[in-house]
Amino acid sequence: MSLQDIPAPRAVIVISSHVARGSVGNRAAVFALETLGHPVWAVPTVILPWHPGHGRATRIVPDDAAFSALIDDLEGAPWAGEVGAILSGYLGSAAQAESVARLVSSLKGRNPALRYVCDPVIGDSGGLYVPAALAAAIRDRLLPLADIATPNRFELQWIVQAQLDTPRAVMEAALMAGPPMMLVTSAPAMMAGGIGNLLVTPSHAWLAEHRMIERPPNGLGDLTAAVFLARLMAGEKPDKALQTTTASVFEILARTAKRGGDELQIETDAGSLSHPMAMVHMRHLTHPSRDRRA
Repeated sequence: MSLQDIPAPRAVIVISSHVARGSVGNRAAVFALETLGHPVWAVPTVILPWHPGHGRATRIVPDDAAFSALIDDLEGAPWAGEVGAILSGYLGSAAQAESVARLVSSLKGRNPALRYVCDPVIGDSGGLYVPAALAAAIRDRLLPLADIATPNRFELQWIVQAQLDTPRAVMEAALMAGPPMMLVTSAPAMMAGGIGNLLVTPSHAWLAEHRMIERPPNGLGDLTAAVFLARLMAGEKPDKALQTTTASVFEILARTAKRGGDELQIETDAGSLSHPMAMVHMRHLTHPSRDRRA
């Protein structure tokens, strides 16, 4: 067997929150990645009975030293060569960010092709919902290591400390923030009554739009990050991965909303992950670098 015949590592380490009920954090990401064919090493950063948005919820955060020791075990695991990507989402403390950074750096040192996706889960339109020290640790320690980042628009606004009301402003901010590929969710759309996912690379930008659904369930960002990573690992080009990811997530959202669900019903609509039928409107935007050259 030649080197070309050896399959690329397909396992994904997913580091995020765990809820007993619901489809947020690891519950959303792990199901999506496994449905799309990826073994998952799931690491909980905080354990909750349900998303706090549903009401008071007991919060169990692993001791920082214990969490660090667990990450050390993963770093030295004899199966580390199976890992092709790391996805981090909601974290329970600033110290966890340091542990994640150590794991990413170590595994990338052994496998430079490993992808690291940083989903900086720090807030939404209501502001930060994590301590400022944790948000800063994600911004300062994890974003610089990321190959891909998947903030929502409000998180990107906090990261760059600027208001982002237009696709152009989002593109400029994404390029300023650092990772070579950034998928910004909740981006302003160009179609009336719509919302978009805006993907920015050093040379291209695409906007995938669909109609807005009011009061959506939580977990859309977690699901988007996981599906987008799976699409890229399957070999899809970035624009195609953006289109299929947006179609999958919107289809699951629309079907959940039609049923009146208070949580994304990913398991019911698992087929939407691999074969979405929803239509999304794609735009290839003028990249800011082209204007600078002009």
